[in-house]
Amino acid sequence: MKLMGFVLLLGSCLVSSVWSTRTVSKFITAADQDRYQKIFADGLASSDLQAVYFSSVNLVDKAPDACSRLDKVYAESKYNDFEKNFYFSGAWKNFGCKTDPSKVKKTVEAALQKDANSAQEVYFNLNSAKYLGVTVDQATKTRLAKNLQTILKKDDSLNSLGHAFAVAAELGASGSFAFDRVEEAFVQADEVDGKMLQFEGGLSITALIVNSAFKLSTVLNKPAPINADQAVKFASYFLSRSSVQTPKGVSILLEALNTLSAQKNIAPVCVKLSGNGQLLPESPILMVKISDLLGKPLSPALAVVSTTITSKTTNQALVSKVNLVPSNTDASVFTYNLKTANPARGQYKVDVEAGAYKQTLKINVLGKVKVSSLEIGVGDSDSTSAVKKHSVSYANKLDTELAADSQQKIVLKVSLVDESTGKPLTVHQAFVLLRNKATKEEIIFVAEADSIS
Repeated sequence: MKLMGFVLLLGSCLVSSVWSTRTVSKFITAADQDRYQKIFADGLASSDLQAVYFSSVNLVDKAPDACSRLDKVYAESKYNDFEKNFYFSGAWKNFGCKTDPSKVKKTVEAALQKDANSAQEVYFNLNSAKYLGVTVDQATKTRLAKNLQTILKKDDSLNSLGHAFAVAAELGASGSFAFDRVEEAFVQADEVDGKMLQFEGGLSITALIVNSAFKLSTVLNKPAPINADQAVKFASYFLSRSSVQTPKGVSILLEALNTLSAQKNIAPVCVKLSGNGQLLPESPILMVKISDLLGKPLSPALAVVSTTITSKTTNQALVSKVNLVPSNTDASVFTYNLKTANPARGQYKVDVEAGAYKQTLKINVLGKVKVSSLEIGVGDSDSTSAVKKHSVSYANKLDTELAADSQQKIVLKVSLVDESTGKPLTVHQAFVLLRNKATKEEIIFVAEADSIS
């Protein structure tokens, strides 16, 4: 057999953020969006009225038979009346249907004249009326507000409060009483590992509270109901749920992320490495992506993005306060070429600053490995020291054939150095590949570090 290849793999660490201000390390990717569109497309074709509604909110193109299917799905739905009416009315509006909704419209008009039993019922009835173009006069708004206050005295659960905030936002001044309950709701949020905030009940309740509380504060011209640090933690929770699989789940997730992204004074942004963070010595280009929570470039664009890069080995700055350059092909990517800084192989800390946004990242500068010497020989299995070794200079071939039987061993010894410095180095993993020249059969051995010179 003939030695045909020698493969080296340098180990790498996980690239991650370790400190941040108003930043997260994840965003909704294009692949996520493609998957969501498939979920909405499937939802549109389903027989679940709720799935049809939430899909209609997010899909621009509808099927030619969407409106006729909607009537059929509505008729067969097992949801209670106020939910059925809401999902139907919303989808009917979103599809731009020309079918006559008068029967549902009369039901909704009648429902608005009665006291509801839950905040959820008020929410569905009021928004059904909005979708169907039913006029809700001030007297009706005042009565709905009183009904809602009565309901909250009996049921102030998070679900009830969330729907109450959403209703109050639609009522305007008549619903101002509900804003006094917003702080009460947010103090019930659970913190997870000091990094995320969520409410008991998961994505549905968390998105409901966040979306409706922000709508209410905006309508009443009140301050944001949470601060920047809380916004980061809620955003981190929502992004952790990006693998959600249902039309409702995806829809409320996207709504919550859009809600947080719209709050310019507290909105978190994503700052992360573009690529795997492994910089090649011949082209050590740092690439940083800075986007909103949905992966879009920030608007207005950032004036300055700077970085200080420090060696984790020496704790010395490689570059300090240098400005990154916007990419010509992606407005959310900023780059810096470290070639002139001549970075040595190793791990580096990257402190990124962009106005109010700060993030610390990690990168690895890779090094090229050079084979400084290679010795190979055949000897008896019980003796290594007595093996006669042949030296081979890289990248030459051995000028003589080696013969070995099953009772003998092939000994290979290789010395590796950093190509740029000439200093010896130890790699994370090294393999020796033997290939039969005639049959092409291969066998791979794991090489071990040898402390014996």
